Order: sequence, then C-alpha cells, then structure tokens
Amino acid sequence: MERRNFIKIAPLAGLAGAMAPGKTLAAAANEGTVNNAATGIPGINGGTVNNTISGETVINATGAASEPAEGTINKATSVIPDRQYHVNLLQRISRPVVENMSKGTLKQNMPLEKGPGYGLAAEKVTYLEAFGRCISGLAPWLALPDDATAEGKLRKQTREQVLQGIVNGVNPASPDYLNFRTEGQPLVDAAYLCQTFMRAPEALWAPLDNATKANVVKELKELRRIRPAYNNWLLFAGMVEAFLLSIGEEWEPLRTMVATKKIQEWYAGDGFYSDGPQFSLDYYNGYVIHPMFTDMLKVLLDKKQGSKADYDQAMKRMQRFAELQERMIAPDGTYPALGRSMTYRTAAFQPLVQLALLHQLPEGVAPAQVRCAMTAIMKKIFDMEGTFDKQGWLQLGVCGHQPEVADVYTSTGSLYICTNGFLALGLPATDPFWADPAAEWTAQKVWSGKTIRKDYHVNY
Repeated sequence: MERRNFIKIAPLAGLAGAMAPGKTLAAAANEGTVNNAATGIPGINGGTVNNTISGETVINATGAASEPAEGTINKATSVIPDRQYHVNLLQRISRPVVENMSKGTLKQNMPLEKGPGYGLAAEKVTYLEAFGRCISGLAPWLALPDDATAEGKLRKQTREQVLQGIVNGVNPASPDYLNFRTEGQPLVDAAYLCQTFMRAPEALWAPLDNATKANVVKELKELRRIRPAYNNWLLFAGMVEAFLLSIGEEWEPLRTMVATKKIQEWYAGDGFYSDGPQFSLDYYNGYVIHPMFTDMLKVLLDKKQGSKADYDQAMKRMQRFAELQERMIAPDGTYPALGRSMTYRTAAFQPLVQLALLHQLPEGVAPAQVRCAMTAIMKKIFDMEGTFDKQGWLQLGVCGHQPEVADVYTSTGSLYICTNGFLALGLPATDPFWADPAAEWTAQKVWSGKTIRKDYHVNY
C-alpha cells in the first residue's frame, strides 16, 4: 500500500520451465518443449497436455479428474475453458504460500526478493503480506460448498490448508507465527486477513477453534498501536475494527468513522477517489479503496452502525470506476502500466470482479465480457516467462521478471495481492459469468468497428 507518508512516521515469485528466453508458456507448450504442470501443481493441464512430471491428479477440460500419463507430452489441441483456466492459475499462484503456511514452512521456503531501495524490515513483514493478501483473494472460491468434482476436491483441500495456516499464523509456538506486533506494515496485511474472514465467514472463520479465534482477536487489537498514514491506510484501520464488530468483539467506532469521512472527502469524481489530499493516477482505487470501503460500509450497515445512503453511494461510485476499468482493457488483454505498485498485477481489477461476484456490474457490462477480458489479462501476465521463478513463486514485475518497476515497499510477499483479481471464482460454474458464451469486451468492439455504448461522466 502507499508507504510514502508512513515511512516518515516509522522506520522502516513459477514456471520458467525449460524454455528459451522470451518464450511464453503457451508458445513453449505448442512446441512440445515444456509440460504445463512442471511445478507439480494440480490443474495446470488443459486436459490434452499430459502431466508427466508431478504425478498428481489434474483437472481436465471437462472438469473431471484425470490421471497423468507417462512419457512425452502431447501438444495442446483444445482451448482450456475459462473457469478451468482461472482455477488452475489461482492454484498455481497460491499453492506455494498456502501449502507452506499449512506446514509451518513459509518462512523457511519463501524467497525474499526486494524492490530497489527497499525500506522495510522484510523479515518482519513479508510473510503476513504473502498469506493475508493471498487468502483474501481465495476466500470467495473457498466459500463455495463442497462437491464431488475435481475442482470441489481441490477447493476442499485448499480450504483445509488455509485454515491450518491461520492456526499457525497466530500461534506463538509455530515457526510461521506471523508478526502483528512490531513495524507499521502489519496493519495493512491484517486488513486483508480481516477481508478474508468478511468474505467467507462460514468457511474460514466459523470452523476455527476457540483458541485460534481468541489469538486472532488478540493480534488484531495489538494493531491499535499503529498510527495510520493519512491516505488509504485509514481504511486498513477501519477494516480491522469492522471485522471485530462483525464477530461481536469490542471495537473502536472512531476508526471506521474517520475512514468513512475522509474517503468521502477525497472523492475526486467520475468514480475516482484521491488517495489522501493529493490525487495521483494509479490503481489504488482497485487495490484498496473501492473494495475495502464498500466492504467496511456493508458491515457497518448490517450491524446498524452505518447508513444505507453511504453504502449505496459508495457502490455507485465503484460501479462507475469498474465501467471505466473494463474500457481500459485493450483488445489483446493489455492495460496501461502506470503508477505505484504495478507489481500487484491483477489486483488492479478487483472492483470489476468484485462487482461481478456481487451481481452488481454496471449497466451495459455483461458478465461474459468481464470473464473474457480478465482471462486475456491473466494470460498476458502469468503465461510470460519470469512471472514465476523456477520453484513456482511470484517474482517482481508486471509481465515477467521486471524488478526495476518494484517500489521501495515491495517484496515477494507483497505480490500475492494479485489473487484479488480472481474473486469471480466465488460464483458457481452455472452462473452466467462462467456459463454464458464468450463475449467481446468494449475495446475489442471499438477497434473492430462494432456498435458500442457511448460513455459519459457521472456526478454522484
């Protein structure tokens, strides 16, 4: 998150495979030079490329489980359905974090890459960053009910690992006990942990044992020692208190009130909030402001501590922002690489997919066009050599390994916020988002001379 002001207050990645430099995974697979399941993560196989390295069950193109064949791989001959692709990719991204955290080996095994001029105590903050951010994007998918499909079995396994990871993260005796008690950065990533619980309370909060719940609450209350920076950090403090309110714990209304009033005051117009008093053009409306503001206001509304007018206004503004986001996705799935925290990748489009999850996309934006646009973005980013290292961890960059674009607060753990671009997996496979036929998004229609919807600014 934005650290410029905070740094003044407090002290301060994969599947490279056996590919030639510059080749994408898709290109290499077509040449028969790489197995898409080389990392040993189930589900990277599209149903036609055999998993010959990991020996694990994969999800094939029909959604059924298939056993890997031995020998050389086959060339891909079919297109992986969008939902399967999203599930496989989310597993590929999240598995190193979730599996290691469940075993108490995250600190032991996660690499530690830092942006140029990095200014935080990485060993004290990067692991909570990785886990809290990663599971906040997984939460809606993990909230779906269990079923007998291969995806359902994978989801259940992942949920169990996440729950064990939460237990380990707040257990002082665990080697992966996470730091909530020193530095300022834990306030940020504890907010993502709270967002996880708020997005999947029955799946990821209710099953925890009482001792773990008490440990979580204790750690969250320790965060009140931190003075938030005068920007999006106010929302992090507000999210922690909103979660405590949601579970019936003692909470501090002042923190949610200040966050609400300041974010409203910083509304710049046409769906954009300023991140603090001065506007900057970046993706913080996507990474933090719209999703957390609406989530916080929803808890306040549900608990009769906030107004419906505030929530409805925030939702309308997020819808306008998402409408503009959809238009910024180019015909080939690229988007403008600008502003702070470009390495957060698909998290930039969190408002768009969160509205899809809530069935509240703006008028004129069909679920299928969002699905297709997001799939195109994901393929541009995550199929590029260097986005992952050889052990399957994310690396600094936007598309591939580009450490030069990382910020002074960015380390390996920071990158796992990208899972927040996968929120629509919380919709069942039968939902129109996944079931409707493929649809062109706005930029594809514009640049092929087709009829499009005219755009206007809004005044709310």
